[in-house]
Amino acid sequence: MIAQIRIRALAPNESDLHRAVRLGALQDAPDSFGETFAEAAAKPMTFWEELTRSVTEPERHVMFLAFERQDVVGCVYGLVNRQRSDHGRVGGMWVNPVARRRGIGQALLEAVIAWSRRRGFKGLGLWAPAHSPAALALYAKAGFRETGIRQTMPTYPTREIVEMVRQL
Repeated sequence: MIAQIRIRALAPNESDLHRAVRLGALQDAPDSFGETFAEAAAKPMTFWEELTRSVTEPERHVMFLAFERQDVVGCVYGLVNRQRSDHGRVGGMWVNPVARRRGIGQALLEAVIAWSRRRGFKGLGLWAPAHSPAALALYAKAGFRETGIRQTMPTYPTREIVEMVRQL
């Protein structure tokens, strides 16, 4: 159960927090994302400031953070689909290992689903690490279904990601 967990959107003045959370996720789960820790860590602060703007300005994307007390224990991006403006995408989902299996991932997904509905999207898509049964189960529980499309991960050529979608 999610006791004392608070979900909120990233604020425009939180570029440092954004960078720290993303780097923490990349360090913890390097084979689950499309970029490496080293690549992200090498980016200048101006990159993080622009990325933060892109997820905090109205009508763009969003980033939700899960807090336990003052600590960030999870994050997820809600993204506008570049190919279909009436659909959104889930990206960058991560929950700190010490906080897993407590409903935090589900709560983060629910925040993106609610944001997507407010935006009037008809559906949501995502790419999940095919080698992670826990991630696949979380997304399936939230109503996502595999499309049958798989791709090799750019950062780990021995791993695959699987496309999943759900209607809203």
